[in-house]
Amino acid sequence: MELATISPSFIDFISQPWHWAVSGAAIALVLAVMTWMGRSFGVSTTFKAFCSAAGAHRVSDFFKMNVKDELWRIAFAVGGMIGGYIAMNFLQSPEPVAISASTVEYLSSIGISYPEADARGIGFVPTELLNYSSLKGILMAVGGGFLVGFGARYGDGCTSGHAISGLAHFQLPSLITVIGFFIGGLLMTHFLFPVIAGL
Repeated sequence: MELATISPSFIDFISQPWHWAVSGAAIALVLAVMTWMGRSFGVSTTFKAFCSAAGAHRVSDFFKMNVKDELWRIAFAVGGMIGGYIAMNFLQSPEPVAISASTVEYLSSIGISYPEADARGIGFVPTELLNYSSLKGILMAVGGGFLVGFGARYGDGCTSGHAISGLAHFQLPSLITVIGFFIGGLLMTHFLFPVIAGL
């Protein structure tokens, strides 16, 4: 049974580009409920729970945790993957990704073309960089994944844990970490990214 047969008008409604405030309000609501329940939100801890469930706690004390208490977090991660798959394959927006003209011009100046839509009308990322058929694309994916994972554990939390949950709870370490996120992002965008793109 195809999703389109459920209700075309409903599919059209949820497939349209939504204002950023909708997701912002949803995140605030989820965070308020979790705070009321005495829990903190963060995605990187989910990977720790996955590793613990897979038996990593037998190798390292770092992974020793009560997995039953983290089942909600695992369900959240699995739901995110399933939701992403459904959105990607059945709920594509009829409008292209809105990218400013200055961004398109800047990317073009460092050899990255505006993402062309594929046969499904999807064109979100530049294939010059994120192309798994090339050595450069594979190295960027593996290297980026390592840095994200290392940074999340070294910083004792990811962007969602620090910037959403930590700041909402007025935690000074999270504020310092978020400032570091932005500094790192600016350095990458203006200094490292042009070098990487030109390799």
